[in-house]
Amino acid sequence: MIQFIPETGSTNADLAARLAAGEGWAEGRWLVVDRQNAGKGRQGRAWFDGSGNFMGSTVVHLGPGDPPAPSLALVVGLAVIETIADFVPPPRRALLKWPNDVMIDGAKLSGVLLESSGRSVIVGVGVNLAAAPDLPDRATIALSAFGPAPDRDLFARNLAGNLATELGRWRSYGLAPLIARWLAAAHPPGTPLRVGEPGETPTKGTFAGLADDGALQLRLPDGTTRTIHAGEIRLA
Repeated sequence: MIQFIPETGSTNADLAARLAAGEGWAEGRWLVVDRQNAGKGRQGRAWFDGSGNFMGSTVVHLGPGDPPAPSLALVVGLAVIETIADFVPPPRRALLKWPNDVMIDGAKLSGVLLESSGRSVIVGVGVNLAAAPDLPDRATIALSAFGPAPDRDLFARNLAGNLATELGRWRSYGLAPLIARWLAAAHPPGTPLRVGEPGETPTKGTFAGLADDGALQLRLPDGTTRTIHAGEIRLA
């Protein structure tokens, strides 16, 4: 259920084109690439394609009884953090930052891009296994900082299995247990955060958990709480 290819523009774009053309893509099937020359992250940012890293996409087909699609961000974050757990030696610990970034010591290890396509959601995942980009505006890290870089193909198979497990739980048990597990894997309440898109004056506050629908709860300096459904979230 994993198709490995040497190079493409963007695995998300490839799957979007297939769905648009009516070709279909089975849930649980992944497209994984060695290099992608037009990968993108949130807000159209370039997606670093360092050799030996994981870059891949899959599709979730939404059914009538499924929880709300935005909660898939939490599902994917849990699958990624489960997959990388064995590669982060104590006392270090990988933590989730809302909605699905994986952080180690305040540095970003992985990112997820979700894109809607009709009644399906394309899930793009990038994880720094061998190398991390040098970015001017944020710290990054790769799993190779803790030992030999994980084998990409084995990592892909493990991630595919973990996501399938998390999707089954999401569909069977709903949001409450998902949110509880996500919070247990996240940075603690009270963590300072900044919320705001690039170029905007950020709103500062502290992490106050998640709402029942999985939205971020931000405690403001005046003691009130603001619910955040989307936006750029940074550790302050």
